[in-house]
Amino acid sequence: MGGSHLQFLLLLGLLSYGFSLNLLDYDVRCKEEESQALLQFKQHLVDDSHMLSSWDSHEDCCKWNGIRCSNKTGRVVKVDLRADLSAEPLPKYVAGEISSSLLGLQYLTYLDLSFNDFPGEPFPNFVGSLTKLRYLNLSRTYIAGTIPQQLGNLSGLISLDLSGNMDLIELHNLDWLIHLSSLRHLDMSFVNLSQVLNWQNKVSMLPTLTDLSLSSCSLSTTIPPFLSNANSSSQLLFLDLSFNDYLNCSIFPWLFNSTTSLVGLDLSYSGLRCSIPDTFGCMDSLRSLDLDSNSFDGGIPKSIWNLCNLNSLSLTNNSLSGHLDNGFMINVSGCMGSSLKVLQLDENTFTGPLPESIRNFSNLEILNLQQNKFTGPLPKSIGNLYNLKALRLQQNNFTGPLPESIGNLSNLEVLNAADNSLEGVISEVHFSNLFKLRKLYLGSNSLNLSFNYDWVPPFQLDIMLLSSCTMGPTFPKWLRSQKNLSRLDISHAQISDSVPAWFWDFTPGLESLCLSHNKLHGELPDLSSSRQGIFGRIDLSSNIFEGSIPHFNSNVTFLDLSNNRFSGPISFLCDSGVISLTSLILSNNTLSGELPDCWMYFQELAILDLANNNFYGKIPSSMGSLVSVQFLHLSNNRFVGNFPLSLQNCSQLKTIHVGENNLSGKIPSWLGDSLPDLVILILRSNQFYGSFPLNLCHLSNIRLLDLSLNKIEGTIPECINNLTAMSQKESSGLIDYYGFLTYFMDHASFVWKGKESVFQTSLLLAKIIDLSNNLLHGEVPEGITSLMELVALNLSRNHLTGLITPKIGLLQHLESLDLSRNQLHGEIPASLSDISFLNYLDLSNNNLSGRIPTGTQLQSFNASAFIGNRPELCGPPLPNECPGDFHPDYTNSTRAHKTDDIQTNDHEDGFISQGFFVATSLGFIVGFWGVCCTLLLNLKYIKIDASRFQCSSDVKIYKLCMTVTLCMRMLQSWIKKLYGIH
Repeated sequence: MGGSHLQFLLLLGLLSYGFSLNLLDYDVRCKEEESQALLQFKQHLVDDSHMLSSWDSHEDCCKWNGIRCSNKTGRVVKVDLRADLSAEPLPKYVAGEISSSLLGLQYLTYLDLSFNDFPGEPFPNFVGSLTKLRYLNLSRTYIAGTIPQQLGNLSGLISLDLSGNMDLIELHNLDWLIHLSSLRHLDMSFVNLSQVLNWQNKVSMLPTLTDLSLSSCSLSTTIPPFLSNANSSSQLLFLDLSFNDYLNCSIFPWLFNSTTSLVGLDLSYSGLRCSIPDTFGCMDSLRSLDLDSNSFDGGIPKSIWNLCNLNSLSLTNNSLSGHLDNGFMINVSGCMGSSLKVLQLDENTFTGPLPESIRNFSNLEILNLQQNKFTGPLPKSIGNLYNLKALRLQQNNFTGPLPESIGNLSNLEVLNAADNSLEGVISEVHFSNLFKLRKLYLGSNSLNLSFNYDWVPPFQLDIMLLSSCTMGPTFPKWLRSQKNLSRLDISHAQISDSVPAWFWDFTPGLESLCLSHNKLHGELPDLSSSRQGIFGRIDLSSNIFEGSIPHFNSNVTFLDLSNNRFSGPISFLCDSGVISLTSLILSNNTLSGELPDCWMYFQELAILDLANNNFYGKIPSSMGSLVSVQFLHLSNNRFVGNFPLSLQNCSQLKTIHVGENNLSGKIPSWLGDSLPDLVILILRSNQFYGSFPLNLCHLSNIRLLDLSLNKIEGTIPECINNLTAMSQKESSGLIDYYGFLTYFMDHASFVWKGKESVFQTSLLLAKIIDLSNNLLHGEVPEGITSLMELVALNLSRNHLTGLITPKIGLLQHLESLDLSRNQLHGEIPASLSDISFLNYLDLSNNNLSGRIPTGTQLQSFNASAFIGNRPELCGPPLPNECPGDFHPDYTNSTRAHKTDDIQTNDHEDGFISQGFFVATSLGFIVGFWGVCCTLLLNLKYIKIDASRFQCSSDVKIYKLCMTVTLCMRMLQSWIKKLYGIH
């Protein structure tokens, strides 16, 4: 009986426990009212990525994606709908409206809607009523409007993230913030706080705040009233005030008084203009200090080296200067040397050598010194930085060899010493222990990479940029070992060899290849198969490759095969399907045939350069489909027919160069209306006829207009003064023009100072109008003198008449002026002699007359600049004298006054004494020397491709002139006194 009773009690207990479990399971199920609130919230969302596919009314909402309930009460406590933008195959996010139905979740402690898409939606004010919230994240949801005061009701909030909402603005001086007494994490980066004047006060009143980010908030600095330490943010560990352009150095007193335990401080890009305060040395807790991209000047205070816990110091892009061995690095204390892991001093003006004391930074992992003015050899002690992972020394003036001790840096992953003046031999020793090296930049030095023929490097590189390093004459075999390369540049490497067959598929991930400016020869293989790499960018220019152009992989975006010996048609374009091309440069080859008519497939193409080949036929109308093209070079071929009307669709064009062809018809008037961004228009040496289109005057951005060697007739329109880019100094527009040119520098050839020249680096500085060799008649419009930045004007070989405008002197930047072989008449304006930069002038073969204006400029030109005019044109440098020029007849005067007793006093018939003759001769010498001096001083304005002599040369010439002139005048004065001449 007892045993049965015990079994009964045990069974009853089990049943009770099971019943209680069922009750518990029932209790933790989602509450119906909260399930309905969530479903109403879903109705206001757009869920194209099916992020909320599990939200089904037939399922327990506690099991829905992004929902968590309390284990005890079953209440929804967490809604985490953070978007997954990295999801495959498509990102997962929701859009639409943030519905107030979430108010049905009154036990909610965690709400994260970050990275979803609610553009322009107002701030969800109802959130201020969810009083149990501890975590709120609405970052990067693109909500707009003002931040509500109701946020102050969330007194238990621990973390608040509103960052990334650039259309959100705070209008209430953050008054709501002071009620969040439990707040530890606050991120309002990119929120507009420009109207908040006392933000320092408000954040200082949050005693538990440890992490504050107010980056890119348009903050300004005000000096807050004194705060007691009791209310200050003494617990703040991380502070980010970066990218606030209106801060100033008055932020530092608040910073040093109110934040006593900072571990990380970021003040980068904040417009700070002063010296780095010594007080930083008192922030003993600092581990990371970022002062990048401000305007700090002077040196680095020695007190910073007292920060024994500092791991990272970043001072990039300031105006700091000084030598690193002047108390800056040479006396580094042991604690600093052993703690610092990141030192970034790049983009300043530090000078002098890198001291041997760099060895003191024994734990350094990143050393960035690029873009300074360091000189001298690299210290051998740099090889003692055994923990170094990244060494960036590029763009300095380091000289001498690369130390062999570099080979000791077994943890090194990035080595960049490009753009210095290093020289000497690089051998296997330099790379002996660099097992982890992934990126190697040694370009633009004078280094000679000399390895044994069978050397196998210990590393596998991702990036290898060795431009201008000698690697030839044979093709480097050791490259074959590198299987992970994504970028390879061995241009200017003095390689005179064929490219081995293994090279074209030795690394399947190669995205960028540059072999330019070598003497590589042979034919290229078919590069279209997938096994031969993706080759996003290929530059094989300036070699001796020959044969037809092969097919390329469809992933190629940039292709430069210029300056080789390729021949035949370019049918590969239509066959290869390289529709991803953005740049196609095939100039200076012997390519031939008609252009293919498949340009409609290249809508991403921005650069097309086919100049200097043997193409013929008409320009295909399908080129009008190149809606992205900006630079079109078709010059020096044999194209015929009219300029394609379809090109008016290419509204982004900046350069059109179709010179040296056989195109005909009238110059299209739509050029001035459809191509507003046109900067260079060269139609030279074709068969265009008709009048100068008035619509060309709408080209307000044009800087180079060349219509020469055509059959254009009529007059030069008065509206030519509307070419306003030729009257304005260069500004950011020039930068915008080159903004796209990562791999391509535009170029153009035109007649410059009587000779054909090719301009590249200074192309847009040369503002030029060339209408020569046409059938233009009438007068030169006076309005052309309003184009005051004009550098060259060529109107020669036309039928122009009238006077040279007296206002020609307004063109003060003019260097080349050619008005020859016209029918201009009248005198040469005196203002022409005022153009200081003028160093090429041709006014020959006109009907000009009168005296050539005297001045330092015009008399310096050869007489050929003035020949072929009317005989009445006179004066230097022409040999014919002008009427009224004074030349005393010394012979007749002497004959009339022959006598044995020559008097030294003056006579009525103009007797010239010996002393007067000597003094006059010296006067001529002094005057002649003065002219020579003036000419010498004006030589400094002669420009060759926009360059001038250095100021030091000018000063030496000036001093020489003044010294000799003073001596001459003293000698003249002494002779006058000697002979009693007054």
